[in-house]
Amino acid sequence: MADIQPSHIEENPSKITNFDVEQQTDQVVEVFDYAKRAQWLRAAVLGANDGLLSTASLMMGVGAVRKDSKTMILTGIAGLVAGACSMAIGEFVSVYAQYDIEFSQMKREGNTDHKENLPNPYYAALASSLAFAVGAAVPLLGAAFIIDYKVRLGVVVAVVSLALIVFGGLGAVLGKAPFFKSSLRVLIGGWLAMAVTFGLTKLVDHFGV
Repeated sequence: MADIQPSHIEENPSKITNFDVEQQTDQVVEVFDYAKRAQWLRAAVLGANDGLLSTASLMMGVGAVRKDSKTMILTGIAGLVAGACSMAIGEFVSVYAQYDIEFSQMKREGNTDHKENLPNPYYAALASSLAFAVGAAVPLLGAAFIIDYKVRLGVVVAVVSLALIVFGGLGAVLGKAPFFKSSLRVLIGGWLAMAVTFGLTKLVDHFGV
């Protein structure tokens, strides 16, 4: 009995250790997958925020000197299309450069089995342009059905402010940052961008440049 019991005690730590290693390995894989998804989601949120703010600022700038809704909306549409194309091209070039670097490294190491795990520049370009377009659509929809000039400007600022809070909050959640501070920072930055664009355009028009 005394000889059998020590061997039984030696087997249990081994089993526990193997189980812990397997469990830790599974946890590492799950964290990696989550981080990869979070990175794409964060990029989409940033793209949407860019589309929202740049288009809204452009519309506010034109709205400072042109009171008709048609000019303001056409400006927003032009900003949406130009911005979405610019984001798509920029993201495509950037991700394709990253793809070439990582694939070249794989070839140098003689291992191209995981080529499918490399970033796809076509998906990145599409996702970036769509995210920008979604953000840019917010101020456009806010101004589309309002004829009165002052009310239109107020509605654009209101809907953009709400969207900035939402996008700032999403970015905070994905980046594990404080929700209130992140949302407030994005909101103040958005107000500042719209105010500067509105004020400078008004100033330029006043001096007749």
